[in-house]
Amino acid sequence: MDAKKIKKDFPILSQKVHEKSLVYLDSAATSQKPLSVIEALSDYYKTLNANIHRGIYYLSEQSTEKFERVRQQVADFIGAPEARTIIFTRNTSESINLVAQAWGRKNLSEGDEILLTEMEHHSNIVPWQLIANEKGVVIRYIPITEEGTLDFSQIDRLLSDKTKIVAVAHVSNVLGTINPLDELIRKARENGAIVLVDGAQAVPHLKVDVGRLDCDFYAFSAHKMLGPTGVGVLYGKAELLEAMPPFLGGGEMIMEVHPQYATWKELPWKFEAGTTNFADVIAFSKSMEYLEKIGFEAIREHEKLLSAYALKRLKELGNIRIFGPMDVEKRCGVISFSMAEVHPHDVGTVLDQEGVAIRAGHHCAQILMRKLNVPATARASFYIYNTKEDVDRLIAALEKARGYFRRGR
Repeated sequence: MDAKKIKKDFPILSQKVHEKSLVYLDSAATSQKPLSVIEALSDYYKTLNANIHRGIYYLSEQSTEKFERVRQQVADFIGAPEARTIIFTRNTSESINLVAQAWGRKNLSEGDEILLTEMEHHSNIVPWQLIANEKGVVIRYIPITEEGTLDFSQIDRLLSDKTKIVAVAHVSNVLGTINPLDELIRKARENGAIVLVDGAQAVPHLKVDVGRLDCDFYAFSAHKMLGPTGVGVLYGKAELLEAMPPFLGGGEMIMEVHPQYATWKELPWKFEAGTTNFADVIAFSKSMEYLEKIGFEAIREHEKLLSAYALKRLKELGNIRIFGPMDVEKRCGVISFSMAEVHPHDVGTVLDQEGVAIRAGHHCAQILMRKLNVPATARASFYIYNTKEDVDRLIAALEKARGYFRRGR
């Protein structure tokens, strides 16, 4: 794939920041959007805007048809067996909250256990804490190794017949680690537990097939994979979704409402209360088309080459601590690091002045930060529009940051 050519499809990347050409290295937080997605959203509002599932006039019917077509497209994109197992939410966090509240409230009891990992994003921790505190459930954590991978030597000790659900990130947003889901799901099945996968950092980079994985739930967001903001996806096995009560109540998710009770629509609509973010869902179609046109084999190969180059250049700098696996086969295009004696926030500030956008902070992973014994890290995350020249700009900016703070001493 030609990343330099691809970059031209992203209008925002042609601008200057602080009189320097922009180098965007924060795609793990949100990806930039190609012109085709931007135009699809604009065209929708110009030509078709009407609420879905409700009107019997042309605009509404066309809007509804396009919306439901995207549901089928998402199902095909992730290998889901049928479109009704795809629920549209606002983001990955809401998708996980839906499972924690709707499945958890019905299926968890005092003394049950939930198994997470030390590398989870807060979105895959806090929803489970809320339901665990309500139900008297115990949360356990799979530790990580020095390399930044899951310590599977502890799995048999942590999994038992008390474990009702295992919730795990497919890819760590801090370490870049790609977790071995096949083995983890197999172990969970042996103990009668179901599995939820946080795929926010995986779906933009890897070809995901939920049918092959045989996970029970899979959650991700459109905005990290070239799509608009405000669109989340939850895949769930039909038998589980059918047995779960609604997460939110309101318009459109009901069949009948009586003074003391109501009945619900079938899947997937019983989980989509109120007016959905239909315009952005429809524009999301173009981002999936864009990624499939490039192909995930090409995306993966590009990111491995870029990550290997970035890891090599960072090591050459010296006095840089890199977090996560050094083997690019075990990681996606996310590299967290710290510079000796310089706080990550200061690193991020200097880099910004050089036109290089990275993330600095705890990355919504405070449990992991404590495990790593750091308050925060700097994080550079790469995507299809990044090049080796972007990595060179990152390294040059880091050298400038180091020189600046050395002079300060």
